[in-house]
Amino acid sequence: MPGSEQAEKIWSNLKDLGPKRLMALGIIGVLTLVLVGGGAYLLSRPQMTTLYSGLDRDDITRIGSALQDAGIQFDVNTESSAVLVNYSSTTRARMLLAERGLPRGKSAGYELFDDLGSLGLTSFMQEITRVRAIEGELGRTIQSMKDVQAARVHIVFPEKGSFRSKDQPPSASVVIKTLGSGDSKTAQAIRHLVAAAVPGMVPSKVTVLDSTGTLLASGSGEENSSAGEMEGLASRISSRIQENIRKTLTPYLGLSNFQVSVNTALNTDKQRIAETIFDPNSRIERSVQTVRASESAQNATSQRPTTVEQNLPDTDVNAGGEDQSIEENERREETVNYEISSKKVEQTREGYDIERLSIAVLVNRQHLIDGLGEKASEETINQALKTHMDEIRALATSSAGFDEARGDQIKVSMVNFEVGTGDLAPLEPLSITQVLLRQSGNIANAVSILVVSGLLIWFGLRPAINSLMPKFIANDNEAPDTEDTFETELEMGGVESSIHGPLLEDLSRKLEASPVRKLEQVVDLHEEQSAAILKQWFYQTESA
Repeated sequence: MPGSEQAEKIWSNLKDLGPKRLMALGIIGVLTLVLVGGGAYLLSRPQMTTLYSGLDRDDITRIGSALQDAGIQFDVNTESSAVLVNYSSTTRARMLLAERGLPRGKSAGYELFDDLGSLGLTSFMQEITRVRAIEGELGRTIQSMKDVQAARVHIVFPEKGSFRSKDQPPSASVVIKTLGSGDSKTAQAIRHLVAAAVPGMVPSKVTVLDSTGTLLASGSGEENSSAGEMEGLASRISSRIQENIRKTLTPYLGLSNFQVSVNTALNTDKQRIAETIFDPNSRIERSVQTVRASESAQNATSQRPTTVEQNLPDTDVNAGGEDQSIEENERREETVNYEISSKKVEQTREGYDIERLSIAVLVNRQHLIDGLGEKASEETINQALKTHMDEIRALATSSAGFDEARGDQIKVSMVNFEVGTGDLAPLEPLSITQVLLRQSGNIANAVSILVVSGLLIWFGLRPAINSLMPKFIANDNEAPDTEDTFETELEMGGVESSIHGPLLEDLSRKLEASPVRKLEQVVDLHEEQSAAILKQWFYQTESA
């Protein structure tokens, strides 16, 4: 087979090169592969970015294990203090490490006591170490909260005094670094966490700030927190009412043809109402007390007249008259006690009341006019706009729970919206130029690899192979003069040799170009002409 014959010829020609040339050819091939592969690796290597820096060895080990388990490629800088990952894997790696609480940083918790001996410590050093340990543990716990990236806790314990009538509570300050703006709920949670972890501390003695210097929570707590809660509650209620109005008007006007703004005034005063209600129609006799008294009195009075006969002896003077009176009294008292039904109502209100709503609705006037058509008259337009305004007002007041008696206000206006407030246009697909620009880095790497490979082959491998080929060329020239004569005769006879030409550039084609093979190919292709040439050779020999 031609393939096996060519392989045998290549193998035989390689044997003819000798050990030195074979070794040189192998070294050149290995160097070419190493250079091309190294250049391709360096150019195609993904861009690495720093994930965390300033780490200790323990954190690097833990981070490396976590990233390796997750299948994320990583690298460590020469100082072994920073971890590098692919630019596209940065977010995923940070989320993974945050879930596992990495990096943990230097010892800042109760492990501080692991490095302390039992001897040589004063009470002051022990107290300072205890405070540092509490601060470190609280900092770790706060960092585990949502959206909290870093936290620093400072605790101050008051000095105990013998002549103080009242002990001072400890205080603390917390500085946090969050992903977005600080949340008041998170600040309140941190205050209660720190106050519960430190004996004798109250939440009012804990101050929370963010990394930008914004005060999130401080002071006595109730006043500040109530004000913040009231503001947040008003904002949530306004957003809810605004969303209700938007849902109602969107099918009527379209999403981008109106704007709604709601302002809510709340009353969060606490109220306690105690009320007792009596029902006079519902009564039951509880007790009946009856007292009866009867009195009878009789009086008789006799009077003698004052005369001279009274001074005479043995004279009986009769009374001139008698007064007699009889008195009878009878009294009866009855007391009836009733049990009247009563109801006691006690109400404590700590919620809120909406004191006033202020609603503003802005409508795109041009959108409503376009819906009437181009041939609508001015009077028709004005009448239609008035009708639309009344309908919009009715829909907005109904969806917002509008109460005019409460003092609520609503304002509906129609203006022409600017161009920028129209519908959001869909994103245009990327053009070929934009795609090429985005892939310019990869294209440059690929072109660089091809250029380097071509330069190495053209200026390195090709000259080396040519320098190793003189032996083959010499062997070809040492063949009998039959080839030259044969080629001359072919030119004279008009034979177009299909194998005549310059030396082949690659090694395999050079190894194939032997005189015997050329002669066999010519004879197979041009038998008659070959026979004529042989006859001429015979004639020339006989004539010689």
